Amino acid sequence: MFRRTHIRLTLLNSLVFIVLISILGSIIYFYMDHRLYQDVNRSLLESAAHFQQQPDDDDDHGAPGPRFMRRDPRIMTLLWQGEDKQLLGEQGRETELFTGKEEQIRPKKLNSLQDVEAGGFSYRYIAFEVNTTAGKITVQFIRNVNSEKELLNRLFLIILIGCGIGVVCALASGYFLAGRALVPIKKAWDKQQEFVSDASHELRTPLAVIQAKTDVLFRNPKATIQDKIHDISTISKESRRLSKLVTNLLTLARSDSNQLEMKKQEFQIDELLKEILLQFEDIALYQEKSIHLDAPEPVAFCGDKERIHQLIVILLDNAMKYTNEGGEIQLSCMQSHSSIILSVKDTGIGIPEQDIPRIFDRFFQSDKARTSAEGTGLGLSIAKWIIDKHHGKVKVNSSLGKGTLIEIVFPRTQKN
Repeated sequence: MFRRTHIRLTLLNSLVFIVLISILGSIIYFYMDHRLYQDVNRSLLESAAHFQQQPDDDDDHGAPGPRFMRRDPRIMTLLWQGEDKQLLGEQGRETELFTGKEEQIRPKKLNSLQDVEAGGFSYRYIAFEVNTTAGKITVQFIRNVNSEKELLNRLFLIILIGCGIGVVCALASGYFLAGRALVPIKKAWDKQQEFVSDASHELRTPLAVIQAKTDVLFRNPKATIQDKIHDISTISKESRRLSKLVTNLLTLARSDSNQLEMKKQEFQIDELLKEILLQFEDIALYQEKSIHLDAPEPVAFCGDKERIHQLIVILLDNAMKYTNEGGEIQLSCMQSHSSIILSVKDTGIGIPEQDIPRIFDRFFQSDKARTSAEGTGLGLSIAKWIIDKHHGKVKVNSSLGKGTLIEIVFPRTQKN
């Protein structure tokens, strides 16, 4: 799939480069054409205008007089008579080149600049008719443009070679850029495939347990609830776990597609921490752990209160999960002139150093052999999403056997 997409992107990028190179080459060529022939065109047109402004000074025999003098010495003057335009006379240093080539050099169109080839040379001319005492004569001002044409041909060859090299470079660049463009797509695809695989695995486990326990119940239809209390308890437990997993998966899926919006408003975050602490105190007491709050002053925070509540619950739940009996958990909140700092510190089992960069990855769980705590590995992924949506930064410090400190720094001024 990615191979075909890579080829299509390569062709598309290359086509854009080739079109741009072609346009640039054409602009350079036509600009040089205009600049090179500008002087030639001006000289021919000025000679024609000068001729037409002069009085008729032909002698009594119809020979051309001063009226036929040219302003530019590089311009030659040819005189043609009659409908078939027979060459009458010629003036200029190169007119001997036209001997025997009258048919090639004879003007085909009048009153416009034209190009002709004669004797292996290139010329540009302008011709027009005048009435004289000798009859109607066609006057042709002509100039050699061989050097200009050779220069343009050389430029065209250079541009052609340059375009050829440019096409090769465009293909190489297009292939490289297409590869670079596909990198995040491939990563996203791989993450999606991994997410689907992990989600399927996590969903399969509680579903298998529920199905197995349900089958056991069906085998003994006359058994009472008290007889099967263990199986029913397991089904209830796995159902709750499955419900939580589906909720977390839905939250992450909607967050990826930006369907969840943060409803930010100002609230007292220290009061929110006190409310959450009250919910965890009984659990900590039951598990023989201690939990403390360090919030010495009121702290106003602008954010989504429900999501911040969810964030703190996730962090405290993780701290409780990985802290053994007799351990301590401390929740603190401080502020500076530009930041609000939340931290959760525990004296739990800690996180291996190599696992710290991955703890916010979806479905990632550290070595399960070190703890009996169950989880799906989605809580911290949701926590990271909430932190990012509030433009916060998170730092994790942990030592095995000594505990973990998670510190979050939020800017006081929140952007929508």
